[in-house]
Amino acid sequence: MTNNQLMSRLSLNQITTEQWNLQEAVEGCLRHDVPRISVWRHKIEEVGLKQASRLIKGAGLQVSSICRGGMFPAATAKERAERLDDNKRAVEEAAELDTDTLVLVCGPSADKDIDTARAQVAEGIDSLVPFAKDYGVKLAIEPLHPMFAADRSVINTMNQASTIAENYNQNEVGVIVDVYHVWWDPNLYAEIERAKGRILGFHVSDWKVPMADMFKGRFMMGDGVIEINRMRKAVEQAGYNGPIEVEIINQSLWDRAGDDVLQEVKQSFAKYV
Repeated sequence: MTNNQLMSRLSLNQITTEQWNLQEAVEGCLRHDVPRISVWRHKIEEVGLKQASRLIKGAGLQVSSICRGGMFPAATAKERAERLDDNKRAVEEAAELDTDTLVLVCGPSADKDIDTARAQVAEGIDSLVPFAKDYGVKLAIEPLHPMFAADRSVINTMNQASTIAENYNQNEVGVIVDVYHVWWDPNLYAEIERAKGRILGFHVSDWKVPMADMFKGRFMMGDGVIEINRMRKAVEQAGYNGPIEVEIINQSLWDRAGDDVLQEVKQSFAKYV
């Protein structure tokens, strides 16, 4: 793959430039020739869905995904129903922005019963599939690193994600391969091959030692220990040749000028992805 072909797949995951609102992020992508953007729902809420759609479509950007749906487990049936309703709104937002990919961060346990929480995730996805299918939106299960099991997601491995996804057609439910969350898995490359035809996204950042902040601990590609290029080639061999999202959650990046961050993103992407 040529460098131009690789760069044409670059997508700015909006959390990387959290300091920018949606209009600023769209304008930044245009200035830096980034062809795609992954939009976070709190950024949509700031301007409203219709205005978000006008901004993005008017700029000619493609939306690689909406982040996020999920958060299915809850202590009561009422709360679980409310969360399902919120996921339906996320599906509608994805459809309005012309993306077929809704990223699912599946949610933590409401108490100490992690098995029940995982069952509630599966039940929530099952309830959402028919609604999402009607809108042409695929549900992309993103396994999160086990350190997030207590507060963000009880789905922590590619195996868990694929086991749920395989209950559905490939055009209904798939998986996200985020290097930050799955690089450590001894079964990773076998699981990537298993997910052939179901990979709906590839997210890149890096894991730098020592980690100062669990949530905001991601770094620029090349600054850490992850074999990003090897993983990119593996997902391609498994049939995924879609957008590659740079998703870096890091306060030090948010404290910088967004243009400087985006320029470094492009440089690191070209060299290490």
